[in-house]
Amino acid sequence: MTSFKTIRARAEKRKGGPRALDKLMPEKPDLKGLAKLGDDRILAEMTRRVFCAGFAWSVIDSKWDGFEAAFLHFQPAKLTFQPEDYWEGLLRDARIVRNGAKIMSVRDNASFVQEIAKEHGSFGKFLAKWPPSNEVGLLDLLTKRGSRLGGNTGQMLLRFVGWDGFVTSKDVVACLRDAGLDIAEEVKSKGDLAKVQAQFNAWAEETGLPYTYLSRICALSVGDNRSEH
Repeated sequence: MTSFKTIRARAEKRKGGPRALDKLMPEKPDLKGLAKLGDDRILAEMTRRVFCAGFAWSVIDSKWDGFEAAFLHFQPAKLTFQPEDYWEGLLRDARIVRNGAKIMSVRDNASFVQEIAKEHGSFGKFLAKWPPSNEVGLLDLLTKRGSRLGGNTGQMLLRFVGWDGFVTSKDVVACLRDAGLDIAEEVKSKGDLAKVQAQFNAWAEETGLPYTYLSRICALSVGDNRSEH
């Protein structure tokens, strides 16, 4: 496998040097901040990622204030006690995108968030304690216990709440394949995910960098020469 030093050098060359690449890095993962994140904000981000899947993100963003109001500002306890009439009413609520399956996922995920919070103090505390060396296990848990949180949706949820992990975007997968990892062009199988995890674990040990940085640098080292991942 290609060393990460080589991949980083390629990204630096493409982006105008080490300093230019550094400016494209996200904020460093903040475990204390993640642990303090309210369960309502976790559920809000779950909902946002679920609704963004298959839609233009700009559409969801433009209606987000309506989502906040319609879903009672994503307070899990309030949502889990709402009667059927409330959920049926959301199917006619123009403030949100009226997709029945996605609307009902909010109710399911409100229960999921509450369950995890009871077990660990809060969902944020739970995430803050989960090691980035086992993102595959966390994604599996989101898939099995959450609603519509599998695949890329789960990865983007973790990225947006500030958890330190990789994202198997098109460019990241291209980087991994170019480095010699035997995986499909679209990483969907558990076997391929395990290989990706193992490689990021190796690169993290090699460099000491956060997984979020490794993923971003990997993406910036290949594909279209964009300034953002």
